[in-house]
Amino acid sequence: MMRILLLAWALLLCWPAFADAGVRIVVPARDIARGTTISQEDLATKTVDGNVLSGTVTSANDIVGMQTRRLLHAGESVRLEDVRRPTLVAKGSTVTMIFEAPGITLTAAGRAMSEGGLGETVTVQNPVSFRQVSAVVMGPGQVRAQNVGATLSSHLASVQP
Repeated sequence: MMRILLLAWALLLCWPAFADAGVRIVVPARDIARGTTISQEDLATKTVDGNVLSGTVTSANDIVGMQTRRLLHAGESVRLEDVRRPTLVAKGSTVTMIFEAPGITLTAAGRAMSEGGLGETVTVQNPVSFRQVSAVVMGPGQVRAQNVGATLSSHLASVQP
């Protein structure tokens, strides 16, 4: 009888360790406005029972340095689709387009027709020929044209002698 009581007592003391602890997710420590770059201080963790939706952030490292796409409310779960890389090229801004081919590098000014962050593809319009090209954002206001062979030929043809 004493053994059963000791066993019951041990189970009661250790029960929290055996219970389902839930899932630990990342939540905003306070409301975070749309367009804000997230820092570690903006985040906290929360344990929730049951399953979480696919894409719910479980590690702060996944979103620190990212920019919010919408207002994030304090204590509510954050999904990966709620954040994006910081915008380095704004729609309508003037950007430097870089065209590279073996033995030649050409730079030209262009107008961004869409916005994007580092590594994202944006559409850029050549103000001389009004042709649009796809380009990858390399840095603030700087893009590298894709499909360089055909694009470079068309841009060289539009350059005034």
